[in-house]
Amino acid sequence: MWLKPEEVLLKNALKLWVQERSNQYFVLQRRRGYGEEGGGGLAGLLVGTLDAVLDSTSKVAPFRILHQTPDSQVYWSIACGSSREEITEHWDWLEQNVMKTLSVFDSNEDITSFVQGKIRGLIAEEGKGSFVKEEDPEKFREGLMKFERCFGLPEQEKLVTYYSCSYWKGRVPCQGWLYLSTNFLSFYSFLLGAEVKLIISWDEISKLEKTSNVILTENIHVCSRGEDHYFSMFLHISETFLLMEQLANYAVRRLFDKETFENDLVLHDPLQITKRGLESHAHSEQFSAFFRLPKEETLKEVHECFLWVPFSHYSTHGKMCISENYICFASQDGSLCSVIIPLREVTGVDKADPANRGVSISTKGKTAFRFTEVRDFEQLVGKLRMKCNAASSPQHIVNTEVALGSASESPKDFDVGPSKMGQKDNSKTVSTEALMTVYHPQDAENLDSKMLKEKMKEQSWNILFVERGHGVSMFRTKKTRDLVVRGIPEALRGELWLLFSGAVNDMASNPGYYTELVEKSLGTCTLATDEIERDLRRSLPEHPAFQSDTGISALRRVLTAYAYRNPQIGYCQAMNILTSVLLLYAKEEEAFWLLVAVCERMLPDYFNRRIIGALVDQAVFEELIRVHLPQLTDHMTDMTFFSSVSLSWFLTLFISVLPIESAVNVVDCFFYDGIKAILQLGLAVLEYNMEKLLTCKDDAEAVTVLNRFFDSVTNKDSPLPPAVQQGSNLSYTKSDHPKVDITDLIRESNEVCVLVEIW
Repeated sequence: MWLKPEEVLLKNALKLWVQERSNQYFVLQRRRGYGEEGGGGLAGLLVGTLDAVLDSTSKVAPFRILHQTPDSQVYWSIACGSSREEITEHWDWLEQNVMKTLSVFDSNEDITSFVQGKIRGLIAEEGKGSFVKEEDPEKFREGLMKFERCFGLPEQEKLVTYYSCSYWKGRVPCQGWLYLSTNFLSFYSFLLGAEVKLIISWDEISKLEKTSNVILTENIHVCSRGEDHYFSMFLHISETFLLMEQLANYAVRRLFDKETFENDLVLHDPLQITKRGLESHAHSEQFSAFFRLPKEETLKEVHECFLWVPFSHYSTHGKMCISENYICFASQDGSLCSVIIPLREVTGVDKADPANRGVSISTKGKTAFRFTEVRDFEQLVGKLRMKCNAASSPQHIVNTEVALGSASESPKDFDVGPSKMGQKDNSKTVSTEALMTVYHPQDAENLDSKMLKEKMKEQSWNILFVERGHGVSMFRTKKTRDLVVRGIPEALRGELWLLFSGAVNDMASNPGYYTELVEKSLGTCTLATDEIERDLRRSLPEHPAFQSDTGISALRRVLTAYAYRNPQIGYCQAMNILTSVLLLYAKEEEAFWLLVAVCERMLPDYFNRRIIGALVDQAVFEELIRVHLPQLTDHMTDMTFFSSVSLSWFLTLFISVLPIESAVNVVDCFFYDGIKAILQLGLAVLEYNMEKLLTCKDDAEAVTVLNRFFDSVTNKDSPLPPAVQQGSNLSYTKSDHPKVDITDLIRESNEVCVLVEIW
């Protein structure tokens, strides 16, 4: 534990302590006789006797760390530990976070003052953590009074939390306190007569990131109004950064999405914003995004454990995450294994192998998931049984039937018929077949070479289903991702899009919802419906499915129903292009729920008048270009070129620029990997065309280069007939650009490992 710095004279102390480690500024010592064979001789025996006769309040910890400065006889005790592991953890923290910093000070007095201030800050930080967020009224009131006194902000400004840290002003750090409130990031330090005060509004922050450099192992970089600010030496830097991110995000939402923000009762009222609430909200958002669950799901419990992987015959270490309606698991050992178990699918929860604290969960797919080394596993079994019983209501029973049908049956066998809950028969209006099955039926008797390859792909997936399960609760591993990169077979595409996007869960939870929505929305006349009518025949006009009333009517129903469901978005250009592709491979109701998943979860704030989400991701894309393609950045005088040219890539998932037979492979990867797949593919496209782009004299020439490249992208394995494919033979003869296969391009984009998982 960290200690309030106190002076120590080593002249007499050396008889009681043995030095184990040292550097220019710190010494790690062990109590003489502790951990030595034979007790350390007579001196060790005397020390051991002295420690034994002292009462518990006077006993000395066997390890300690002292702070020293060169040529000084005075040392300061700053930490102690009851075990070697505990004291080593403190020593390592000092070496990684403090040692490099001390070299910037000019005098030993400044070094000692800084170290003492830092240790006192850590002690206060640990003390604040021990009372769990804001539950110690006295401590928090003390921090609040200092916050109000130092900064003079409006009375309604709500302090969320505060942290001890160092602020870098020039080359020398200032030890002080970082205060996070609903509208401002503030810092205050008063050391050796020098006062440092900083106030930054959250909505003025243009960059917020965790970084590291030669002097600082880890720090938080804040850029506001063109000025850079660096904060370091946090006790829990990840927790601090998460809260800063949340508060900055809320500030942006207040600016650009005021209506949604005002409808959120918690976020709209600053008095309701607490550290605990922000952390809980952030973890739930990450949880839902990672496992593609409905936004309403909140993370309730997290358990570290092992999951038995039967097809690999080993247990993978990871985290079991539990919400109201789902049990999920994600590996933490690099095996990329994840599992999603809806409670509607669970048939039993049992204790398994009590010696290893095991929990067994059985599902309707006749799969048993075995978790071991689960802390408090008996209590967990009881909780899960109660949850499963609550999920056995009639509503959930209907949900299960819909989910099983959509996830485990092939697209041809499953028919979205009338709801069992008294819905009208709408089979005459709602299409129950994917358009591709109508306009490109497969001939099982006459198989050409491409169709044979397609059947081999299907066989690979069938083998995967046998090994890893079929449906929403299947094991998702690196092999699953490898098969997605190769391109999902035409016959399985709609089913797997539904599965990987999480739309299968939305559809299972809302039986009959789409049919009801179609009834209510058809015939309405709004600005959105006018725009939809105008764009209907601009959606994949070259595809025969959208040259007929069948495809146009289905597209109209899906877009109109979504505009009715979500009037805040209504209809946005690009939604028609995306939805037309969804209708090719998914049935009408499935296409609707896929659109919901894309617009409301996977690409939030993309499809509205301001397209804020797309603009944010374009800013991320520009930053990635700066980092990974610096030659291109140096050549382009204006980085906005990349934003203007890539906007359609993001909004349509490359569907508007690639031939349809290649674009669907990109959509495959998007539904599995999310926006990461689009960012990586965008980088790969620019890198592939680097040499030609560097010779371009203006933006128009660069656009021409990229358009020619996209025209040259092919899908040699596509079984689609020439009438459907957009890459015609005419373009082959006119273009001298070498052909690029979409599968190879996607593989190359995956080698550009530029994104890190947040989970």
